[in-house]
Amino acid sequence: MLKKLLDHKIDVVLFVFLVLLLASIRAFENELFYDPFLSFFRSEFNNKPLPMYDGFLLFVNLLFRYVLNTLISLVIIYVIFKDKSLVKFASVLYVIFFLLLIIALFMVLFLLETKSSMTLFYIRRFIIQPLFVLLFVPAFYYQNRMSKK
Repeated sequence: MLKKLLDHKIDVVLFVFLVLLLASIRAFENELFYDPFLSFFRSEFNNKPLPMYDGFLLFVNLLFRYVLNTLISLVIIYVIFKDKSLVKFASVLYVIFFLLLIIALFMVLFLLETKSSMTLFYIRRFIIQPLFVLLFVPAFYYQNRMSKK
């Protein structure tokens, strides 16, 4: 195992760099993005009214953050698997998931009341965090292992 890692030093270093890049997006989220829900969800938000927000600015910043996380995640997938078809497939999935999630997020914001804070919290979490890469890497690994049998 160690020999395999040493044979792929550049890939390991690139992988670690990309993960640190994802972590830095999270670490500097207050400075990089407009998101009034960051501080709202850090407090005791149940039974509290939602904060005031600019819908367009929120959408643009969520899109920007999602795109940053997606691009880094796609490079991680490429570094691990060296398969452009997997990256293309993951790209399509990322676009579909973003469309579904952003529609769901704004439906919750505009149509539901404050009782839906947890729903908003989880939908937003999938948009702002690179959770899909944590799902895609094991799934693609499993699919690659099954196709080689």
